[in-house]
Amino acid sequence: MLEKAVIAVPMGDPAGIGPEITVKALSQQEVYEAGKPFVIGQTDILEKAVDVTGVNLKLNEIADPAEAGYQFGQIDVINLNNVDTPSWEYGEVEAQCGWAAYEYIKKAVELAKDKKANVIATTPINKESLRAAEVPHIGHTEILADMTDTKDPLTMFEVRNLRIFFLTRHLSLKDAIDQMTAERVYDYLKRCNNALQRIGVENRKMAVAGLNPHSGENGLFGTEEVDEITPGIEKAKQDGLDVEGPVPADSVFYQALQGKYNAVLSLYHDQGHIAAKMTDFERTISVTNDLPFLRTSVDHGTAFDIAGKGIASSVSMEECIKLAAKYAPHFTGAAT
Repeated sequence: MLEKAVIAVPMGDPAGIGPEITVKALSQQEVYEAGKPFVIGQTDILEKAVDVTGVNLKLNEIADPAEAGYQFGQIDVINLNNVDTPSWEYGEVEAQCGWAAYEYIKKAVELAKDKKANVIATTPINKESLRAAEVPHIGHTEILADMTDTKDPLTMFEVRNLRIFFLTRHLSLKDAIDQMTAERVYDYLKRCNNALQRIGVENRKMAVAGLNPHSGENGLFGTEEVDEITPGIEKAKQDGLDVEGPVPADSVFYQALQGKYNAVLSLYHDQGHIAAKMTDFERTISVTNDLPFLRTSVDHGTAFDIAGKGIASSVSMEECIKLAAKYAPHFTGAAT
């Protein structure tokens, strides 16, 4: 039997729902049955989250994951104590909260690099708060890439048995199309195959989504498939990869959900996001590959409008931690 994964959970922006969904998720016994989570954050803010959510939990401060008890009913916390709580408010963009969230991630990365945690399961951070704190990155992926000297992290969504990779991310559709070259498609298919292998997926049958209606109908509705996407796929096939496409985007994600493919390479941001979130919004989890460690994340924001009310759903956070526990032993082995 594989050792349970040690999971670092940075609590996110203190002014958002991150602390609330963290304590709610860790009030579920099945989360501890799956893995060994501990939190990096601030104890008094987590205590407030316990109060507003009404969960029955105790907080146990630790200095190192080796001191954690990983017991259901108790949250092990590394307390960075980096927010001035008298001036802190829910739902507000604050530089101190942006910087605090950044420091929680930094600590989690340090522990993962030192093999004291197998995987990082992240909660939401706020782009405006990061900017106010003068953090030179827009989000988790960019922060993690910088902290690990990773050039281009590979994003994968998982919801139910549907896995989606992304050829391009935060680009305008026009700029994204310019990035859809045969060489990039070929390179990403190799990376997707390697990523699936690293998390223990044995049968790696992939599909590439089409860009144009009906994948262009051999050039009738656009030539991107003929000129770039198909040549990239054919080159990957020559290397022995099991890949089909381009498959029309209006059917490929459904086919993958039904088990025909183990993963789909989406060509641009919204193409894959819509497919995943329409399948199950709360259970869509983001997985960042090509880092020295595995990272999973909820795929929603800080929800400042409901922060502090105790009503935020923790379903996504629960799934985030459980997915981390599922893949981490295959990815890195047990923490030391």
